Amino acid sequence: MTPPASQTDNPVSIHVSELRKSYGAVEAVRGINFEVRQGEIFGLIGPDGAGKTTTFQILAGVMEATSGTATIYNRAARAARQQTGYLTQTFSLYPDLTVAENIRYVGDLRLIPHAEIDERGSRYLKMFDIDRFTDRLAGRLSGGMKQKLALACALVAQPQVLLLDEPTTGVDPVSRREFWDTLAHLALDGLTILVATPYLDEAERCHRVALMYEGTIHQTGTPSELRRSLGAKRLEVHTSALGEAEDALSGHHEGILDVQRFGDRLDVMVPEPVAGQQQVELLLGAAGIPIDNIRVDEPALENTFVAKLRAIGRVVKSPKYPGQHPHRDLMGQVAIGASSLTRHFGAFTAVRDVSVDVKYGEIYGLLGANGAGKTTTIKMLCGLIEPSTGRMELAGERGSLRSRTVRQKLGYMSQKFSLYDDLTVGENLNFFGGVYGLSREEIETKKHWVLEFAGLEGKEAALTASLPGGWKQRVAFGAAIMHEPSVLFLDEPTSGVDPLARRAFWRMINQLADMGTAILVTTHYLEEAEQCNRLGFMVAGSIVAEGTPGGVKRAQTGHLIETVASEPQRAADLLRTEGERWRISLFGDRIHNVTDGDAETSMRETRATLAAAGIAVLEAREIPWSLEDVFISVVEKAKREERLAA
Repeated sequence: MTPPASQTDNPVSIHVSELRKSYGAVEAVRGINFEVRQGEIFGLIGPDGAGKTTTFQILAGVMEATSGTATIYNRAARAARQQTGYLTQTFSLYPDLTVAENIRYVGDLRLIPHAEIDERGSRYLKMFDIDRFTDRLAGRLSGGMKQKLALACALVAQPQVLLLDEPTTGVDPVSRREFWDTLAHLALDGLTILVATPYLDEAERCHRVALMYEGTIHQTGTPSELRRSLGAKRLEVHTSALGEAEDALSGHHEGILDVQRFGDRLDVMVPEPVAGQQQVELLLGAAGIPIDNIRVDEPALENTFVAKLRAIGRVVKSPKYPGQHPHRDLMGQVAIGASSLTRHFGAFTAVRDVSVDVKYGEIYGLLGANGAGKTTTIKMLCGLIEPSTGRMELAGERGSLRSRTVRQKLGYMSQKFSLYDDLTVGENLNFFGGVYGLSREEIETKKHWVLEFAGLEGKEAALTASLPGGWKQRVAFGAAIMHEPSVLFLDEPTSGVDPLARRAFWRMINQLADMGTAILVTTHYLEEAEQCNRLGFMVAGSIVAEGTPGGVKRAQTGHLIETVASEPQRAADLLRTEGERWRISLFGDRIHNVTDGDAETSMRETRATLAAAGIAVLEAREIPWSLEDVFISVVEKAKREERLAA
């Protein structure tokens, strides 16, 4: 999203020059330079350990730089703390205080008069649609509501600059979209926002982004400029033999820059689409692999991000899993079967009438907003809690799902970090290997693999608590599969993990599926959900849609219109007043509009509506459905049908 012309004349609010920060011999930030103007949303993106959080802490006045300058409106960052709001990666408020008490406490710390605290707090809680929950304990809020509360608390002091360090990690797509819509309005009102995010679809919503790696900024520009800099197109290759096709196209083939496997397609990056398609057809034809179809599309920002990291030497290892007990003989049989599962907690029904089956060798994605019932469903499916009604089948057992036989066949990686912080990495892996009854020799083999996969060779003695989040996730994943489970449950396994590391995770998950493991995964990152073979969408405890990623897109009855307007935020706000708000979403300078009517008619009506308000439409076209747009549409329509039924 190019900054509006008026914004380029705005004063510089954040100025960073030759900024350095060292921790002993480790140089975390190595002479970075950037400026952010008033009213701009500036994204700082990069892998774990890039130096983003250190930069944020210096700008927030939490720590001093080793050298260089960091100023907020021409004042040293530490002296400008009253002008700065800061949201850390972890929820930093008090879980045993209510929503209202947290806001009052933060306001008191900033020495704001009580009347102003109440007025501002009420205004922001209403803006974020959580004003109904002022008496609820913060610890009992959903992930999305916690982040909205943290943002409201940061805004009570009316800062001029807002620093957001991965603010939507663990937040569902509906809440993420609402959160970013709020940020766009705050920026329009003149608030400067610096944000770090591992989600590249969120980086698309920034005016400009900077790619940071190993303490250095390597590229800065608008999302469009960064995508164009790749000089490539993306081919969506659909084939029934994904694993074999990936192997055939990977390697050093002239004219193929990158290959990424998804649940029902491959994405192949090529410098020239016609020659690239011919090369793909030639290579797959030589391998005897059928092609269903090939579609040409623009690269995503994530493609640019990955290509740039590789060009500057960033490598995430994907060592082959040392599996000794594959489950290929079970392929096609039902591993996880559920019929009419319902779970009550008192008068509250968390899950209602859910039926699902996952076969060995299949990756099934369970998607839903916070509170939809996903975690309760997973706990029933893996035997942690009993359903109130319904029947279950797990790893060939229909009786006791808690038996030792069943337990030995299961792997489980929970939503929250599941290792022991006060043990070293090696001690954690030894413990889990012992719990699963592995021999000493097999523990050592698997431990060596986990350390290589996590990029922690030689750091076996590191205390687990000292690891950044992305490395912890990799160790936790490795621990969950040391015993080669035939059924694997992954509850948001890559939350907060950077795109290159996320690819390594999914290569490993696909390896396990190819060996016959049945995998059920939940995720809030819908680009990642494309990796699953089949998806189930949960709303209010029920599965309301199911199918392959491509299948659920094709099942949509409406059309998705993309409009580029001269004043995108004002245009989006205006279009929202014309109908249901959820149908309109802003992606940088592009507006997505979900319409049930004719596409051409919708584009004409949009042009007329915006023209009447003095807003020019620069481009309008129908585009294929993204999984995020499908998700929002399915969720909102299911809610509407439920309200009508009620």
